[in-house]
Amino acid sequence: MTALHHPIAVIGGGLGGLTLARVLHVNGLRAAVFDLDASPEARSQGGMLDIHEETGQAALREARLYDDFLAKVHPGGEQLRVLDKHAHVLREEADDGAGDRPEIDRGDLRDLLLYSLPEGTVRWNARALSCRALDDGRHEVTLADGTVFTTDLLVGADGAWSRVRPLVSAATPAYTGVSFVELDLLDADARHPEGARLIGGGMFFALGDEKGFLAHRETDGSLHVYVALRADESWLGTIDFTDAEAARSALLPYFDDWSPALRDLIAEADGPLVPRSIHALPVGHRWARTPGVTLLGDAAHLMSPFAGEGANLALIDGADLGRSLAEHPGDTEAALAAYEKILFPRSEETAKDSAQGLEIIFDPNAPRPLLDMFAQFDADRH
Repeated sequence: MTALHHPIAVIGGGLGGLTLARVLHVNGLRAAVFDLDASPEARSQGGMLDIHEETGQAALREARLYDDFLAKVHPGGEQLRVLDKHAHVLREEADDGAGDRPEIDRGDLRDLLLYSLPEGTVRWNARALSCRALDDGRHEVTLADGTVFTTDLLVGADGAWSRVRPLVSAATPAYTGVSFVELDLLDADARHPEGARLIGGGMFFALGDEKGFLAHRETDGSLHVYVALRADESWLGTIDFTDAEAARSALLPYFDDWSPALRDLIAEADGPLVPRSIHALPVGHRWARTPGVTLLGDAAHLMSPFAGEGANLALIDGADLGRSLAEHPGDTEAALAAYEKILFPRSEETAKDSAQGLEIIFDPNAPRPLLDMFAQFDADRH
């Protein structure tokens, strides 16, 4: 029996993998994308993303989807509020309508990319179990359902715990010292009016004591909240997240001396609370040029979310790789070398910013260092 073969195989159908497939498509090239989800609707895609001009927006222009993207942005989503633990508002920025960092629902952006691709590009319920190099420069991938295929170019767009990464690098993500508990307050204006007023229309920080609340309003009128703490890596495992009431009760004592309005974001949470340990690859993660394989997005440069660049980097990685392949027809190695020459320094700089952002947000004197950072941005603009 002849084994299945795909000239370009992308493991992971997130934003980066889909952007790569789209940029290849507009340049007349075809990729096969393999995603572990059972279907496009298998799970929620997460919250709001601000899309930056030089990365995410540039990628969407490369994908010829920029105008469609603008039609889906969230008006008012660029608002910002910074509070202390007593709920005193220390900085507030209105959305000025300039649209430099427009906000979009992650699910809307994913769907924009997904449905711009030829039908059948993404293979659902296709979890990669193992990948190995073959003697002829190709790679072989085995899926959970037993399917085996070969490919001339294997792209790991499969996130933090990538199955492709070990082909090029021995690095693994390490715990950053910060854990999140994710929660939602639904139909906030009607059901949680105090929380809605507190958080406002855009991004929200309430910080102190090496912990805090990071939140934003979603396009459906809900509030999406990350309760964040410096904690031992084992801490989340001490909480029963199968019982929402028990999880709320376990979290609240960590904020005993915080404003009741902030504590209510936990007490009034709707539905399940979701634990998230924050991991990162080493700053400056890179690998030697390895024939027939490369990485993009979190598989290449997982970092904490405190530079706000994770999704943006995935988008621009996918666009840059797609463009490089189109510009080097018949010479995949030249294309990969050109792509990685851009990828490595950009992701190193952003990973440094992300690590610095973590220290700023979870500083014992927070939110003062965050306010100082915004003040410096103001000074630089003027």
